[in-house]
Amino acid sequence: MLAPLPPGKSIDPMDVAKTVQPERWQRLLPRVRSDAIMMAKAGAITILRNNRPANPSNFKGVWRIRLPLETDQKFE
Repeated sequence: MLAPLPPGKSIDPMDVAKTVQPERWQRLLPRVRSDAIMMAKAGAITILRNNRPANPSNFKGVWRIRLPLETDQKFE
């Protein structure tokens, strides 16, 4: 879902869940979050809060997903 986007553009995690399971997407949100955390820690994606990279270990609230940019802050 991220590959066709222009660099720096992000998606809503709800859209990921709705693509996988349109009728019961709400049930998938915890799995989307846990998978996103794992992928962010591996450097495959960036989790955004307020349009800025967020630490995947402790972010809260509304978040989005995008492919990493070279300028992104790295989190341990």
